[in-house]
Amino acid sequence: MLTYAGAGVDDEKTARALKGIISLAKETFEFRRDKIGEPAGDLGHYSALMDFRDFYLAMTTDGVGTKVLVAEAVEKFDTIGIDMIAMNVNDLLCIGAEPVALVDYLAVKEPDEGIFAQIGKGLYEGAKQAKIAIVGGETAVMPDLINGFDLAGTAIGVVEKGKVITGERIRPGDAVIGISSSGIHSNGLTLARKLLIPKYGLDYEYGGRKLWNWLLEPTRIYVRPLLELLEDVEVHGLAHITGGGLLNLKRLTNYGFKLEMPPVEGIFGLIHENGVPLEEMFRVFNMGIGMIAVVPQEKKEETLEILNRHFESFELGVVTAERGIRIENYGVKL
Repeated sequence: MLTYAGAGVDDEKTARALKGIISLAKETFEFRRDKIGEPAGDLGHYSALMDFRDFYLAMTTDGVGTKVLVAEAVEKFDTIGIDMIAMNVNDLLCIGAEPVALVDYLAVKEPDEGIFAQIGKGLYEGAKQAKIAIVGGETAVMPDLINGFDLAGTAIGVVEKGKVITGERIRPGDAVIGISSSGIHSNGLTLARKLLIPKYGLDYEYGGRKLWNWLLEPTRIYVRPLLELLEDVEVHGLAHITGGGLLNLKRLTNYGFKLEMPPVEGIFGLIHENGVPLEEMFRVFNMGIGMIAVVPQEKKEETLEILNRHFESFELGVVTAERGIRIENYGVKL
């Protein structure tokens, strides 16, 4: 059986290894106790929240991951900046924050003016889509440490007190709405690369596109549709479907979910055809749904109307009292 852990990324092992760091990090909250910027220790799931008296400042950090290896292989660097910004701002949205600004970190083996220009083009496009400012950054040249390059960033957003989305209002019967992804986004690339590239090569034609086109398709940025939704609809929960696939829903609530997901097609179809079981697919990839909103049943139609103005969106199912995530049309339970 082909799995993410077998490809070298063991999420459970990583979680165990991180426990010590997380424990020590939480102890540092004392350093800001009763001061401006005190961490809101009981809030936030996709982003950290800091108390600025009249509002919360939200912060998150993320990178592009091994998608950069595909960019290097085909010498195409003008979209990975979109990916980095998307991975950060989409997380901010999940707690109801409006993304405001970002700083980037680019580590390289050696500086290359042409590559830097392409990366900058992607960063600009990502910032334009997210309506944020890139206010600074760091470029590190480390030939002894970096073989190619790595790109990461840290983003901040703001959310009014009383408007933080924690998932605590989620109740059985709530509607689960999915917003379509643009493809593989920036998660599960290690499994996809190790499975597909040795067998087919990056120029392999599938569904009218070359494999590298499928793998480099930029991560969708959900800022505009979700900010519009948050203005008009009472949203009970938001989940960015990244690494961990649909298991990201468990960040929101202890209730369960009964869902019907879109057809397994495109890059996901190719991966599944090459031996990755469906259960593992739904544990690793977004499977065509990049963001999920949980709303009251009576707001379902309004939610779909707003979201479909921007990206194709679907009613996926409902929240259930029974725990677990059941994907009814594929017979999968997570």
